[in-house]
Amino acid sequence: MKNLSILGSTGSIGKNACWVAQHFPEEFSVKALTAAESVETLAAQIAAFKPEMAVVRGREQAQKLALLAGSKACRIAYGPEGYAEAASLPGVDVVVSAMVGAAGLVPTLAAVDAGKTVALANKEALVMAGGLVMERARRSGARILPIDSEHSAIFQCLAGHNRAELSRIWLTASGGPFLNTPAEDFAKITPKMALAHPNWDMGAKISIDSATMMNKGLEVIEARWLFDLEKEQIAVLVHPQSIVHSMVEYRDGSVIAQMGRPDMRCAIAYAMSWPQRLALPVAPLDFYKAPALTFEPPDLKRFPCLGLAFEALEMAQTCPAVLNAANETAVGAFLNKKIAFPQISQVISQTLEAHEPGSENNLDNILRADAWAREFAARGVNG
Repeated sequence: MKNLSILGSTGSIGKNACWVAQHFPEEFSVKALTAAESVETLAAQIAAFKPEMAVVRGREQAQKLALLAGSKACRIAYGPEGYAEAASLPGVDVVVSAMVGAAGLVPTLAAVDAGKTVALANKEALVMAGGLVMERARRSGARILPIDSEHSAIFQCLAGHNRAELSRIWLTASGGPFLNTPAEDFAKITPKMALAHPNWDMGAKISIDSATMMNKGLEVIEARWLFDLEKEQIAVLVHPQSIVHSMVEYRDGSVIAQMGRPDMRCAIAYAMSWPQRLALPVAPLDFYKAPALTFEPPDLKRFPCLGLAFEALEMAQTCPAVLNAANETAVGAFLNKKIAFPQISQVISQTLEAHEPGSENNLDNILRADAWAREFAARGVNG
């Protein structure tokens, strides 16, 4: 039996983590749940799992949750201190880090410092502070297991092999909903169009990131830290069918791929149950009915966000944190119809160009860079 803390339990990843826990009650006990403002969903999860504590963003949400769930249902906390407590709760074995965006960094660090096993969906934590997170994990003995389907695939393809024999990894990308849309039509793209991903059911922010291919760029930076790789060892391949989730190439030319239906529950369950595999009630891949598998290089002219991520990785220091903050600001502006789709990459590029990098091994530097980038990008959005 593993005790769980699910950070971001009302989001897409969090709901699926709850689904896994609910289907395998003999394997998991949920001790803590956190959300931002979705108190109705959180109240229902509290009723289902009866955790020790629940956390929301602020006092107002905490009061509303107490009314919905009942003040005696569990201990209710709020704010950064509450999230950090849920991430480091004594007795918890696995922390599912599924908060969206930069907000997940500090709670993820709290889980790492407490020596927890972290099932990581919050890629932004490693994008912003990969060196810091991994160094603290080495010190505390925390284990970080990836939830992203691509990184889960790499993790599985590396198992049992000599890391010294690795040549490079191939991260596959679906290409999003606009893979074949002419560049001249990008200005006409609406939030509704961008949210309609052809293969995956995801939250709003990650869906827009997939549409711009920034999601793959963030995954490149995440992979650099998760697997201790050089930039030259990370390649991206567009694979519209989303069946090959990623691959590892070895120095003898062999390539090992991890395949499956595009269902996030598989990667989530693997991270939660590792080193076991659960007998999920998920239909296996039918090779007789599977479509032909195609691969092509990404078009960085049409999807410049991916190129910007590689640039930020090359620039290092606080530049990945700035890339992430500018992207979150620009994506929010696009969802609120303040800017057009092509302006997302423009805002990010302008913010990166204006940034004066600082050390990424200092949390205060990282948080200052994040705040500066949001302010600068907001001026670009509004200006």
